[in-house]
Amino acid sequence: MAKVLVIAPHADDEALGCGGTIIKHKKAGDQVAVCIVTKPHSPDWSQEYIDNRIKEIQKAKEVLGVDQTFQLDFKAAQIDSVAHKDLNKAIGEVVAEFNPEIIYVPYGKDLHRDHQLVFQSCLVACRYRLGKILAYETVSETDIFPVFTKFFPNTYIDISEEIQGKLEAMKSYSSEVKQWPHPRSLEAIKISAQKRGSEAGLDYAEAFVLIKSTTKSL
Repeated sequence: MAKVLVIAPHADDEALGCGGTIIKHKKAGDQVAVCIVTKPHSPDWSQEYIDNRIKEIQKAKEVLGVDQTFQLDFKAAQIDSVAHKDLNKAIGEVVAEFNPEIIYVPYGKDLHRDHQLVFQSCLVACRYRLGKILAYETVSETDIFPVFTKFFPNTYIDISEEIQGKLEAMKSYSSEVKQWPHPRSLEAIKISAQKRGSEAGLDYAEAFVLIKSTTKSL
């Protein structure tokens, strides 16, 4: 059994980036935790939205089978106003407490500044750790301006049996699901997984950039 940590800048990034992979880990008997780095806040979001987001997170957790959720207290879309050492420390404490062998992180060239800064802090927190670090793609952040943020995956995980679970997890975030042809529509998310699958000879896949893989022996 492996311990797996998914670090999500915002709630729903875990479902978008590696929802199928989370379900696959759970089927394999692995222990999975999700660290959500930010939360919506007033006055930028209504109290109704903030309260609903808590319910969405819980529902997605149940669909994915996540064992533990760490909710940090940073404000969404305002991480660039936080001292980077504070973000490093907060993420580092989660990594130290959960002690994972496999860590999934956002892609460092995503359009959203929160994603960029969380990625950098993840590398700081994990720089001396054994195990694997993989960066996931987030539709509408990783792919929106590909000429600047090109994602070159070198690892594919078969989610052919988990694609429906991934979509169900995304449905849990009803406030984030959009209508086709938006990239966060359920149709587009499914097509994206199908495209990644076709690149690897699979029906559906999630794609990652393997950042680091360290073992003590072969």
